[in-house]
Amino acid sequence: MQWTVVIPTKALPAAKSRLLPGVGDPAAHRALVLAIRADTLAAARRAARVARVLLVVDRPDETPPGTLVLVQSRPGLNAALAEAAEHAGTTWPEDGVAALVGDLPALQGEELDEALGRAAGHPRAFVPDSSGTGTTLLAVRPGNPLGPSFGSGSAARHRLDAVELPAGAGLRHDVDTAEDLISAGRLTLGPATSTALAASGVTVRSP
Repeated sequence: MQWTVVIPTKALPAAKSRLLPGVGDPAAHRALVLAIRADTLAAARRAARVARVLLVVDRPDETPPGTLVLVQSRPGLNAALAEAAEHAGTTWPEDGVAALVGDLPALQGEELDEALGRAAGHPRAFVPDSSGTGTTLLAVRPGNPLGPSFGSGSAARHRLDAVELPAGAGLRHDVDTAEDLISAGRLTLGPATSTALAASGVTVRSP
């Protein structure tokens, strides 16, 4: 089964504001956020089970050329994801729909491929983040509503009606803070993120 992967992106400078203290410079923060998004998008596109990636945005600026984009008409993250999932289900009804967070700088295409392969066996499935409390991936088979409930404590809410999936570390390490970035840095970061970090002078220590 193939999948439409929906990735939400928030316009800068509001996006990833909790990363700014760890970076210091607004320009470096902007470059880093865009780099993390680019690596997440590139990894998703490398997954063999992904038929397409659909970005859902609050404003149409700063979206990579050649990318499918839906500008949300409903306020809030979960409403935007639900809207994008409805659009995807109508436009590509034979494919499953998966909501993927856009801040996974160490994501590998193979990890996403494996998770989507497992998700194909369940009406609804999700991957928790590295803390076990958040969600990085929520996937539904064709014909099922996405019903996203992202936000603080989302894993507990998704666990009520979705199967929890094992997943590789890169798929579970989302980045909201400098501490998250340091943790993800123990994995293999994507090239755009690595370049942005080198340019910013921020040090990500390896074990």
